[in-house]
Amino acid sequence: MSGPARQLRGRAARLARLMPTTGPSTAARTPFVLLVVILLGGGLITLLLLNSSLNTGSFKLSELKKQTTDLTDEQQALQRDVDSLSAPDALQRRARELGMVPGGSPAFLNPDGRISGVPSEAGAVPSAMAAVPPVAPSLPASLAPSVEPSASPTGTPAAGSSSEGSTAPPSTAPRPGPTSGTPTPTTSGR
Repeated sequence: MSGPARQLRGRAARLARLMPTTGPSTAARTPFVLLVVILLGGGLITLLLLNSSLNTGSFKLSELKKQTTDLTDEQQALQRDVDSLSAPDALQRRARELGMVPGGSPAFLNPDGRISGVPSEAGAVPSAMAAVPPVAPSLPASLAPSVEPSASPTGTPAAGSSSEGSTAPPSTAPRPGPTSGTPTPTTSGR
């Protein structure tokens, strides 16, 4: 029975003819197996290098985020300091420490040349600064004004300063200018 059992019939026989029957087929597989092992090893090493470079980048990113947070906190603290120093009450306190006093009511120069408003002098000097004489800034002769004031603080023309020859006193009511709609502020007495 060994004879007929060894013989294959039909489809199995055809498949058996396609298969090699010799033993040295393992020698042909060695280069292929070696190639697959090299590719897998190279892929693993590449993944390891990629993973380590991503970790390095992650550490740098977290360090930069921490630095950004610290700088943002510092910027906010500086902004709070600026806001507290620029508050109106802080500015008023610093101005008083420097010897400044609140100004009087201003006069405005209209675009047509008329003065509106009644200027008044600044309030009294604080008692701590009364002993120290104020130092007026001096202007060079080339920058000093050479025009006499045209109105006194009461709104009437100053004595001896009729520059246009008009006899009517300037109006004390503020009048808007033709272009801006608001009067232009001037210093008191000018």
